[in-house]
Amino acid sequence: MAGSYYVPEQSKLPIAATIAASAMMLGAGVWVVDSNAGNVYSNGSSLFAVGLLAVLAVMWFWFTTVIKEHQAGMNSAQLQKSYVWGMGWFIFSEVMFFAAFFGALFYIRNFSVPWLAGEGEKGVANMLWTGFENVWPLMQTPAQALADSTGIVTTDQVKGPDEIIPWTGLPLINTLLLLSSSVTVHFAHVGLKNGNDKAMSRWLAATVILGFVFVGFQAEEYVLAYTELGLTLQSGVYGATFFMLTGFHGLHVCIGAIMLGIMWIRHRRGHFKPHDHFGFEAASWYWHFVDVVWVGLFLFVYIL
Repeated sequence: MAGSYYVPEQSKLPIAATIAASAMMLGAGVWVVDSNAGNVYSNGSSLFAVGLLAVLAVMWFWFTTVIKEHQAGMNSAQLQKSYVWGMGWFIFSEVMFFAAFFGALFYIRNFSVPWLAGEGEKGVANMLWTGFENVWPLMQTPAQALADSTGIVTTDQVKGPDEIIPWTGLPLINTLLLLSSSVTVHFAHVGLKNGNDKAMSRWLAATVILGFVFVGFQAEEYVLAYTELGLTLQSGVYGATFFMLTGFHGLHVCIGAIMLGIMWIRHRRGHFKPHDHFGFEAASWYWHFVDVVWVGLFLFVYIL
């Protein structure tokens, strides 16, 4: 009927996703707190696992429903527009997520560390940490500097890393991999819009492979950091910011690669048309966002 408007039926999946995600994050928080307290066995790990499985189950049912609606031709122009806005707001929330961590890194490097070293308007804090100097990366924590200069050892003394990961090694390789993946996913999009199924499949498969190779190299980097460089999540503020930023980004790369892998499967099943493929477009937007974030990480975490 001309002028008809499809309204999706009510769903309990959004509230289920909220509960599952809350359980996962609560479990992760408890797990981290227990780990820092030296508790080997934590109920947080179990709660995190249950929450994660619940999130994956909700995503499976939710995305399956949306795909079936799309295949049935139920998506009107207005509904498609709502999907565009929804993905846009989701990526914006991710921008704010990483902005918080980049902001923390900026504050630490430009305010906290100089103050502790006796610089700036709050430099009086250096009275508590004699011998501490403003250098970055922070290889020596304030407690270490105090112990070296005065012999005073605090009960909760934290040791800085022994070495840092040079940007010319694995980080540079991973940068080239991600930048290349942005090109391949663009070529896949061009192939899809031109109706070239072979080009779409090949370029998208290449993108997925590059994404997972990136994750593999990052895992190798973490093993190197923990086993040989003394760079851990507990090695002072440098270790904390390094692993929080790169770790969350690695998680997003993994999520993006899975999303694109699903888009590859959907394409092979004939779900996309040259004029109708928002599912793939949304995943490619997310992938480009992840690539841009990595460029910022490479500059501000590894080089500068």
